[in-house]
Amino acid sequence: MTSTCQPSLNCLIPEKNEQQESDLAALAKALSHPARIRILSILSALEKSGGCLNSDLVTELGLAQSTVSEHLRILKTSGFITAESIPPKMCYRINRETIKRFEGIIDNVLN
Repeated sequence: MTSTCQPSLNCLIPEKNEQQESDLAALAKALSHPARIRILSILSALEKSGGCLNSDLVTELGLAQSTVSEHLRILKTSGFITAESIPPKMCYRINRETIKRFEGIIDNVLN
């Protein structure tokens, strides 16, 4: 049997926090494609060995260059990754501060 909670019964309904909810939605949207999760997974593995990604992701992901570039742009715009120019390529790394921020917002919104 399930029960429903009605505000008149003094249920604990969290206060609305539009900024955190908006931030969480934006960050979650940036992670909403399997290719972007794969990119973060690759970057995390490279980070453990002290490296950064400066190789061709097109082969690894099996996607067109323009598609990979768009996924990288989304991850960079959202703050999940950083890019440093090391000619002739870019060196991508995970931004751990954004990961921590994302985790903190999830904790605040869902707990």
